[in-house]
Amino acid sequence: MIELKSAEEIDRMAVTGQFVGELLAELSGVAAVGVDLMDIEHHARRRIKERGAESCYWDYSPSFGRGPFRNVLCLSVNDAVLHGLPHSYVLRDGDLLSIDMALAIDGWAADSALSFVVGPPDPADLHLIEATQVALEAAVAAAQPGGRIGDISAAIGQVAHSYGYSVNHEFGGHGIGRTMHEAPHISNDGRARRGMRLDPGLTVAIEPWLCQSTDKIKYDEDGWTIRSADGSRTAHSEHTVAITAAGPRVLTRRPTESPAAPDPARKPAAAA
Repeated sequence: MIELKSAEEIDRMAVTGQFVGELLAELSGVAAVGVDLMDIEHHARRRIKERGAESCYWDYSPSFGRGPFRNVLCLSVNDAVLHGLPHSYVLRDGDLLSIDMALAIDGWAADSALSFVVGPPDPADLHLIEATQVALEAAVAAAQPGGRIGDISAAIGQVAHSYGYSVNHEFGGHGIGRTMHEAPHISNDGRARRGMRLDPGLTVAIEPWLCQSTDKIKYDEDGWTIRSADGSRTAHSEHTVAITAAGPRVLTRRPTESPAAPDPARKPAAAA
């Protein structure tokens, strides 16, 4: 069932979204060459506890994972793109890291993800990350009241194909609100003017993700981490968005993020 949210409920989701955006920006500063992924995970746990928020990932047991998930972040490196299970791994020059996080505050959830390179970036990696960011912004712009879910999907697919990438259809965006995953599913490719109507009050997580040279995926033995089937690099960008009568409202923008895509390259820094 799809639940349309009131303006007050969207404002409550925006409180969660603001913290998610702030914490993602903070974590992207913590991540650097020489930092262990588990240091990033434990930093996030501390900050979530301090805020009185709850992780939507902790104890999550969906049909596609080997649950329960006992972490607050998905940390995916290089050819890993989704559901990266945090583990002890020290980041190296040129690693492409995706951080995905979903939290709830006072019963209202928000979900967001970003990808960036630590150390000197490969231009091909920056091109891939940029494609997901531009696709996300295009999808947000397409999320207009009175439009259709297919408008969002088509916007993502058009950008992906224009950058030279194919699109996987197995995982995509989703509704969000009282829980992390609600209806509807939002494919990362599709046909405009198709699908359910975008009515004010609909809240969705839009999340383009791409692999450099394939649309096929494989799972790690941990049962969670999803990688490109051919070992090529991957990237993921995501925002929680509310459809309002005035247009789309992004609830998870990061403090320094404008509607233009942020710089996906991160220079080395001292370990936190």
